[in-house]
This record gives sequence, C-alpha cells and structure tokens, in this order.
Amino acid sequence: MAQERPVDPPGLDLARLGAYLEREGVAAGALRAEVIHGGMSNLTYLVRDAAGAAYVVRRPPLGHVLATAHDMGREYRVMTALAGSGVPVPRTYALCRDDQVIGAPFYVMEYVPGRVLRSGPPWFAEGRPIGEGAEALLLDLTDVLARLHALDPEALGLGDFGRPEGYMERQVRRWKRQLDASRGRDVPGIDDLHDRLAAAVPAQAAGHASIVHGDFKLGNAVVGADDRIAAVLDWEMSTLGDPLADLALYLLYCELDGQAAGVADRYAAASGRDLARLGWYLGFSCFKLAVISEGIHFRFTQGLTVGEGFDTIGDQVVPLVERGLDALKED
Repeated sequence: MAQERPVDPPGLDLARLGAYLEREGVAAGALRAEVIHGGMSNLTYLVRDAAGAAYVVRRPPLGHVLATAHDMGREYRVMTALAGSGVPVPRTYALCRDDQVIGAPFYVMEYVPGRVLRSGPPWFAEGRPIGEGAEALLLDLTDVLARLHALDPEALGLGDFGRPEGYMERQVRRWKRQLDASRGRDVPGIDDLHDRLAAAVPAQAAGHASIVHGDFKLGNAVVGADDRIAAVLDWEMSTLGDPLADLALYLLYCELDGQAAGVADRYAAASGRDLARLGWYLGFSCFKLAVISEGIHFRFTQGLTVGEGFDTIGDQVVPLVERGLDALKED
C-alpha cells in the first residue's frame, strides 16, 4: 500500500522544502511538519526528516505585513553572529531568499528542546501566572538582556546592522505607519498616545546604542531542563538602537507577573544604565504592542491568521493605549 503523502501546513510546501534541504545538505528524505507558532508574527514550523531529525523553519506571515518587519535575512544574520557570544541562540543552518521554493524567503535553524512559556498570541489585558520559579526565570532572562546590550556590534560583524542615531524617532514614525496600514476601526486614544510620544522623544546618550532584540520577553525564549534560559528566539525586529526600548518592553511583560521592579533593579545594576526616562519608554512599548495587536486583529478579520486565539486579540488594544498614557505621566 502506498504511503500517504504528509499534509502541507499553511504556507509550507514540504516537497519543495525537502528538495531544497537535500541540496543544502541539511536534511534528507520526506518531511513532516507542524506549525508551532501562529501567524501573529513570522510563521514557525517544527520539521522532521525521514531519519527523525528535527529542525525549525521560519517564514514571513501570510497576508498584510509591514514590508521591513519580517526580514528573514535579518533574523538569520543576527543569530549566526551571536553564536558563542554568551547570548543563547539556536544554531543556524540555511537561509533561502528564493521565493520560488515555498512562496517566501525562509531560514532553517536548530530545534532547541525545552519549554516556551506563553507561546501563541500575546495577551496583555490580564496576567497569566507562569508558575513556581517565575522570579528566577525572569531574572535569568534579565541577565541575558544585559549581556546582549553589552556586546560590541562591530566585533560581531554587526556594525552596519542598523542606524542607531535617531532610532527612537524612527521607531515612533514606523509604528505610526504600521497603525495607518492596519486601520479597520476607531481605537480611542491611540493617536493621542502617538502624538505625546512624538513630542517628547528622549535624546540618545553617546555610546547608548546596542544590539536590540525588539520583542524581548519570556515567551520568546526556550527554558531548558535545568530551568535556565536555553535560547532566545524571534529576532525579526532586531537592529542597532536604544537598549532601553528592549528593557521597557520586557518590563511591560514582567508586570503581568509582578516582577517588573525587581527586573528593573537587576538590569540597572548589571548594565549601569540611567533609567530616569523609563516612563516614556514604557509608553512607547504600549504603543508598539497596541499597534502590533491591532495589526493581528486586522489580519484576523481578513482571514489571514494561522492557529487559534486570534479572535480576542483586538480586545487588548484599548487597555494597552490606556496603560501607555498612564506611563507617560511617570516620565
């Protein structure tokens, strides 16, 4: 009896992918795959070859996205550069820029076993406990963040990875463009939040730039069997920029676990950075997350998300805007 052909998951042509991986010497034989991270961000698949070896494939999401937000080469380059740096990342195997293989650029990396806490669509309107040991995990990840921000981009071959001058001004403009591209309804307060941020962008201190992740959180890390951070994932928004943008976003997630104060203190001690304008950065992080969530909601209404949990993602946009406006009062 003929063996049944594996079913292609959304956005991944297994036959074409298999032929490519054989040519690259990465994998061999028929492939099987499943989506392990839904379509709010880059699509992520766990792929196994005929011998059972496991790999991870990443490609851009389906449908409406900001053109520069899902650069496969960017993720691949930064993770390749960070190998052996003290910032744990998966090993990278291959980058394919040819759209003809699976319909979009993609890359292949190591599968790092462990737990990914809070995987799937983000939710910020209410906390979801991550269980015993949360404080130790969050502080471990804080140390990873401080190590990332202490790295010399030039020494890693990433000196041209971004334009740190004017980084925050460009970020405010960028996420406003993304908001305008995703408008499908009125969101009270979101334009006011943008205008207040744009009017009070902090001056960037000399030597303040670093490699930034862009979406640093526990949900973008693999926790190993030893309850330590085994790998940091999802580098699609990484660049050279203001490290306090990374910290503020991370603190916003940590608020859900009641650990934000301890994390801020740990980071300040490890990095020596001045956190006096942290309120502005928290306000910006709320704006950015609100825009991301609104974009996901927009794609959901167009039937372009993959996976479950996207039907309620739009409910968190207004709470994020309100939290951002409150944060600016602390600046």
